Amino acid sequence: MSSARPRSHRRTALTAVPAALLAAALTACSGGGAAGSAAQEDGDGKAPATSISVNLQGEAAAPGEPVKVTLAHGKLKTVSVTADKGGALAGKISADGRSWTSERVAAPGTAYTVAAQDADGGSDRATFTTTEAEKVNKLSLAPGKDTTVGIAQPLSIVFDHPVKNKAAVEKGLKVSTSNGTEGSWGWLQDHSGKDRVDWRPEEYWKPGTKVTLAAELNGIDTGEDGGWFVRDYATTFTIGAAQVVKVDLDGHRLTLHRDGEQVFQAPMSAGTPGGKKASWRGTAVLMSKEGTINMNSETVGLGDAYDKMVDYSMRLTWSGMYAHAAPWNARYFGNANRSSGCLGMSDANAAALYDQVRVGDPFEITGADAKGTVAEGNGYGAWNVSWTDWQAKSALT
Repeated sequence: MSSARPRSHRRTALTAVPAALLAAALTACSGGGAAGSAAQEDGDGKAPATSISVNLQGEAAAPGEPVKVTLAHGKLKTVSVTADKGGALAGKISADGRSWTSERVAAPGTAYTVAAQDADGGSDRATFTTTEAEKVNKLSLAPGKDTTVGIAQPLSIVFDHPVKNKAAVEKGLKVSTSNGTEGSWGWLQDHSGKDRVDWRPEEYWKPGTKVTLAAELNGIDTGEDGGWFVRDYATTFTIGAAQVVKVDLDGHRLTLHRDGEQVFQAPMSAGTPGGKKASWRGTAVLMSKEGTINMNSETVGLGDAYDKMVDYSMRLTWSGMYAHAAPWNARYFGNANRSSGCLGMSDANAAALYDQVRVGDPFEITGADAKGTVAEGNGYGAWNVSWTDWQAKSALT
């Protein structure tokens, strides 16, 4: 995005000059469109007035660039860049004291005021406004803010529009943890077809870990067809107890383990093997506890096989695999897989499991009676990718 940049107007204040000259200095304009005007001495031959130049100027400055303030003479003492919408851009003064550069970029559609003071007490100001974003990108975050989740829950971000500039976006995603847990972002395609990036540790989270994401994205251009971010995002969550649900497709049994000890078990019937109705194997993560919902086979490409209300529904994939109550299948619990892909149990066992599991708990599914492994974008399938391969999915590797 480019545009002509009109001359910026600056006001200069120097306390050592008489009042009449000070008034004149406050209304003076910089000469031409060049960065910085020549230093001018006052009528008494005293030190030159402070004069700064800013790389972004006028009413149609390009967003997405750091703000750079340069001092014509002397050394900078302080610089502030504040936005009309609230907030400020932090930055650093160079080693020689002549320039200051913001740590983040200027956001679209924002008016900024630059105020600088030099080491001798002189000051100068400048203003500029960035152009509006022609297209805005937004995102959705999981898990929700201030929630407690299971040990397999990743940080997951789905974008409204395509993200071409993945490295620039990833640099703005700051993850911090209460115990120094390290992890990696991995880019993938969500089951919906949208761009998505997840952050996970090498192994399951430690219980009690507090996680914070500061998505400092305001002012980042996501690239062609993606648009600009015009705000920041944040979320925090805490890791709950170490719970793992182990599902044996061949043995037709499901068990819940807490802190390494088995605390619950139930016979069940999984998906009919040999076709689309088979269940997935691998690690699936409990995405949501949805209670009683209508399940219609046509929504998952299985024709008119079923259309019924189902109790204690626990979603495991976007493609429609759940754990839930399935009393109509009771004759198969513990001895055969005859469902349409879900993990079915008795009402009592489904209710007991539903009460104990937490969103983010892993379901580790093993056995030959499966149609494949849960894909990374089909729910939270990142745990089915090796740590080395997952790290390679980062845009910063």
